[in-house]
Amino acid sequence: MTTTSPMSVHDRVAAVLRGEKPDRLPFIDRIDVWYACHKRNGTLPAEFAGRPPAEIHRAIGMGQQKFVVPYLLKLHGVEVIARFNGQICYHETDPCLEFFCGMFDYLDTTKAGVTQTELITPVGKLRVQHELLEDNVATGTEHYIREHFIKEDEDYKTVEYLIEHAEFVPRFDRVSEQESLLGDIGYVVPMAPRLPFQQVLLEYLGEVSLFYALNDSAAQVERLMTVLDDQLAEILARLKDLPVAYVEFPDNLHGLMTNPRLFARYSLPGYQRHCETLHRQGKKAGSHTDGDVKPLLSLLAESGLDVCESFSPYPLTPCTFDEAWQAWRGKPLIWGGIPSPILEERTSQADFEDYVRILLNTVGDGPIILGVGDLVMGHNSIERVRAIARQVEAHPIR
Repeated sequence: MTTTSPMSVHDRVAAVLRGEKPDRLPFIDRIDVWYACHKRNGTLPAEFAGRPPAEIHRAIGMGQQKFVVPYLLKLHGVEVIARFNGQICYHETDPCLEFFCGMFDYLDTTKAGVTQTELITPVGKLRVQHELLEDNVATGTEHYIREHFIKEDEDYKTVEYLIEHAEFVPRFDRVSEQESLLGDIGYVVPMAPRLPFQQVLLEYLGEVSLFYALNDSAAQVERLMTVLDDQLAEILARLKDLPVAYVEFPDNLHGLMTNPRLFARYSLPGYQRHCETLHRQGKKAGSHTDGDVKPLLSLLAESGLDVCESFSPYPLTPCTFDEAWQAWRGKPLIWGGIPSPILEERTSQADFEDYVRILLNTVGDGPIILGVGDLVMGHNSIERVRAIARQVEAHPIR
């Protein structure tokens, strides 16, 4: 009699992305915020004291998802000066940055305060501010952008200079390095930039300013999106030599901000074009869709995306799991589906158990990659995460 060893979490994810059936549904996500919150507050359960996140993932039975940016952007002709609470914390000329234009590379996540960054170029200056509150430090959550790059009409040309003079610097080895660190319980997700509309919405202008600009300065906004689209196309072309099966756009889609009319005009054509680029490279394409996607269900089905990652259903958003499951039927594939509120104490144990039981009965054999949308938060029960992992492992695949 021969016995087959269980597949690893990594191999289960890879199988689902290939369109194959794994031995069990993959269950994988991130506990980074949960871990940072409890470590900073001295409330890590005794079982996990002194243990890194990778060991905690293995102990609770949930795979470890890791986002990696496999390139840098070198900003030629640019001087960057960042001040944290008035004191210089970063000063570089022609810098190589990972999270441009989010500018997160040098931000301290352990101290509350405001980081103001000035970018000096031959055609003008830009300023951006990030703030981290005491509550953000305590809960392990991120900075928010208090002041965006574009505030005046002349800022558009300066932003365009930055984009057009940014050099792609590959660092593909980061993917294999992280894969080695995570081992068989992890899956590394390489990130491309956001789609141009999402960049303008979330990074360059901000929500309210963008909606005014679409009426008052539409030509400038659309030119900026064209410049960003050209840059994205070039970056994706350079990823041809990156030996991975999956690439994701970190778009943080929300159907209220990127409503169906705006999505159809500005996002749908870009998704279809850029997903096709990745498909020609033999890669699957996904998007980080952690907001309310109920208004976008039919449009996402037309987008060319293979995966909607971090799908966050009701009660976290108005979109129920059944609505997305019936609308997409695996095209795009759901990565997520477990809303983080059911891991909170305010959700009764009976309601928690009912949700997981109904979810597993609904998905059957899949295809799906189960995860917590958007991720495991500091006030979530790690024991409930462990309970889900056990139920998933016991869930049969026929």
